[in-house]
Amino acid sequence: MSLAPSTPVPLHGLPGLRGTDHIGLTVPDLQQATDFFVNIIGCEQFYDVGPFGAEDDWMAVHLNVHPRAVVKKLRFFRCRNGSNYEIFEYSSPDQAQQMPRNSDIGGHHLALYVDDIAAAVRHLKAHGIRVLGEPTVRTAGPSAGQTWVYFLSPWGLQFELVSFPNGKAYERETPRRLWDTRHPGL
Repeated sequence: MSLAPSTPVPLHGLPGLRGTDHIGLTVPDLQQATDFFVNIIGCEQFYDVGPFGAEDDWMAVHLNVHPRAVVKKLRFFRCRNGSNYEIFEYSSPDQAQQMPRNSDIGGHHLALYVDDIAAAVRHLKAHGIRVLGEPTVRTAGPSAGQTWVYFLSPWGLQFELVSFPNGKAYERETPRRLWDTRHPGL
């Protein structure tokens, strides 16, 4: 593949960027994650790849992991109209076993949009999922109109439920709307 430029390189932003294709996550147990993503969240499982590793430095060069790391298996999921999830189960001599907290460098969470946050919270609790506190309703500022609550997967990955059926306040003030009420379900 040639990396010679075919068009001028813009000063800002990736040429041709359209959005997020997938989010990759490493989990301690792929079967547990599959049960969670399919049966609790409602994603669809698509396909598996692996195992794979390398005897040379390919894993370190291409994936920035230990050269002897092995991807036991990776599995792709789709959650309705959002991004795909690429879920990895690795074994590696230097693998950290603790999930980063939101406040840690590398900490993160996945936000899932739902139409009815109360029903979603009841569903999670009925399946024994730990919900962190009660839903918070934003009534002022740029996020006014949004309701959110965090929850944890069985292995500790942090998620967030969000809902803003009438949009957020900032969307009324900018032409760059993330939520277009003329196209429900987008």
